[in-house]
Amino acid sequence: MDSKLLNRILVTGSTGNVGRHVVDQLTAAGARFRAMTRDPDAAHLPADVDVVRGDLTVPESLDSCLQEIETVFMVWVAPPEAIEGAVERIAKHARRIVYLTAPLKTPHPFFQQPNPSRAIAERMERLIEQSGLDWTFVRAGMFAGNARHFWGPQIRAGGVIRWPYLDSPTAPTDERDIATVVVRMLCDDGHAGSEYVVTGPQSLTQSEQIQTIGRAIGRVLRLEEMTPDDARSELLPVLGSPVFINMLLNAWGAALGQPAFVSSSFADLTGRASRPFLEWATDYAAEFRA
Repeated sequence: MDSKLLNRILVTGSTGNVGRHVVDQLTAAGARFRAMTRDPDAAHLPADVDVVRGDLTVPESLDSCLQEIETVFMVWVAPPEAIEGAVERIAKHARRIVYLTAPLKTPHPFFQQPNPSRAIAERMERLIEQSGLDWTFVRAGMFAGNARHFWGPQIRAGGVIRWPYLDSPTAPTDERDIATVVVRMLCDDGHAGSEYVVTGPQSLTQSEQIQTIGRAIGRVLRLEEMTPDDARSELLPVLGSPVFINMLLNAWGAALGQPAFVSSSFADLTGRASRPFLEWATDYAAEFRA
């Protein structure tokens, strides 16, 4: 029998940017899984999905979620002080964990800037490695979906798109492709102790990404370079916190003058190319139209 039909999976972060695609793809694969969320009533997941209430910051709430679970998909967005309790609870019940993290070991300056998120991910990885669980780390590059938050409001408003470091390149990674790799790790054996860096197939400057969205929606978009100092104030409503803004500005600044890191992991694992950014922009074009 196919191993994915025997393996019982718990999906944390099931309502997130990657988690929703993981839920959809596990359903399509016929896998046996539960989707964990803090508020099942607000999850808006398909009716046939087994949705359970759990909170990573309340370790005892995980026990019922983890009953008869073999493998856990972990996305960490909770406060760092909850990490130890959550990993300890998971290790008592499960055998394997697949953790969605960042390309922390990739020797490219974009991924090597110190920041609080990096410190949390490194701490999580150490605890998972010491937990006794079989582990796999999926290291995802810059999400293509960030474009919705970065540029969507200005594009819909119809004016000039002001942005810092327009010449800084990344390799936008379609969240559906990240989910495909995650599902492969969840359903198949043989990946214990493995780490896979997943990126999009192209190094594109931020300017090229914005113009690609313009192509997808049939508009020529006008761009204006914003200074980092202006970005710290003007982008606060868009990006949410000074810490996150500074993290991005440091990474974009460090990446200037060289192509983005592009990984072959998706193609190696699936036998097909990862989705180009134009495909992502075309599929989500409606989100950029007024």
